Amino acid sequence: MDAMDSKSKGSNKKGKSLLGKYELGRLLGRGTFAKVYLARPVDGGGEAVAVKVLDKAEVMGTAGMAPRVLREVTAMRRLRHPNVLRLHEVLATRAKIYLVMELATGGDLLSRLAALPRRRLPEHAARRVFVQLVAALSYCHARGVAHRDVKPQNVLLDGDGNLKVSDFGLSALPDSLRDDGRLHTACGTPAYAAPEVLRRKAYDGAKADAWSCGVILFVLLAGHLPFDDSNIADMCRKAHRREFEFPEWVSQPARRLVSRLLDPNPATRVAVETLTTHPWFKRSLSVDSQLGALLNGQQERALAFQAPAMNAFDIISMSSGLDLSGLFDQRNREKRFMTTASPERTLEELGRAGGKLGYVVVGKKGVDCLPLGGLLGLSAMTVEMSEVAPPLMLVELRLEVVDGDGDGEEQGFGWEELKHELGDVVRAWHSCQDF
Repeated sequence: MDAMDSKSKGSNKKGKSLLGKYELGRLLGRGTFAKVYLARPVDGGGEAVAVKVLDKAEVMGTAGMAPRVLREVTAMRRLRHPNVLRLHEVLATRAKIYLVMELATGGDLLSRLAALPRRRLPEHAARRVFVQLVAALSYCHARGVAHRDVKPQNVLLDGDGNLKVSDFGLSALPDSLRDDGRLHTACGTPAYAAPEVLRRKAYDGAKADAWSCGVILFVLLAGHLPFDDSNIADMCRKAHRREFEFPEWVSQPARRLVSRLLDPNPATRVAVETLTTHPWFKRSLSVDSQLGALLNGQQERALAFQAPAMNAFDIISMSSGLDLSGLFDQRNREKRFMTTASPERTLEELGRAGGKLGYVVVGKKGVDCLPLGGLLGLSAMTVEMSEVAPPLMLVELRLEVVDGDGDGEEQGFGWEELKHELGDVVRAWHSCQDF
């Protein structure tokens, strides 16, 4: 008898048992062919998981469904990245298939955006989302996996607000390529699919994912789709003509990045893997986003810790005696220090200190709509590092406030406490005069 279909007398008090390994709990969601349940290991020794349950008869009886399940399992088994939903194991009975996956308690990105008053994020929050999305897809592409259905519904959030790319059922593996080295199967969601995919031409899966990333970034910043037409042919024509308009609040660097991603010519469209050098990516990143998602892998580290060289004038201008910022900003929002510690250790210590001082996760009444970990509610610490002379680094810290709310918050921030928590990471606070 199928493990999920059998019911015990105590099923109202205890969850249903899955092959003696997991206790199935409440239903988390359902799709056309699957249901997803919360589950916990029977031995109580592990974290809660999500179990995707598929009916074998439906899978085998629906054209194209069996290969899709196989693709999803194959792709997820080869991917191990903090921003890709992890597949723990696959179980089966005579009637069901069970995919035991990492639990993302924060829901999907589309639902989170829909819950916001303006259905969009401030640019610094959108950057945090997009950096993690790019990190995940760069990792996938480097391993020969093209997602082919990148959209907010397939981007989940964990309890800390970190992204988890999911649903690899339409993904393409290296053996999916034809003799011309291209993909030929049109798939995905039209509003997020690249023009060459909609026109059923041979295409590069990674470049198609890049287009989808451009659509997502536009949605994050603008609050609506760049191309949204029930007539796919009309939508495709608009995409080829680049008939979309940015809202006035979108910055010029962000506009340029979106335009490079929404390039109808895949040959000149920017690749996801090269985005780490774009100026918009070099802007300040929140400490928690770097710690939570960008410390695994060489590509992510290059993104997080790329440090511009400084000349003598830059160093002198950072001296406390010549720092004129106080004339223009009396709220004490910025501090600087010198360090010889590695960027990884510096960020690790900043994150640890943040857990005590509360600058990573800060909430305020009336500003609880931002759904993303360290940007929940109101503020975040941002950090920039500049290489003075190896291994000497200048670290610049800034308290960020959303929508100008929270005046006076910076005045009460414990900068001295932070300095104390950082310990020997700090070689000189505010200036270079000790060197």
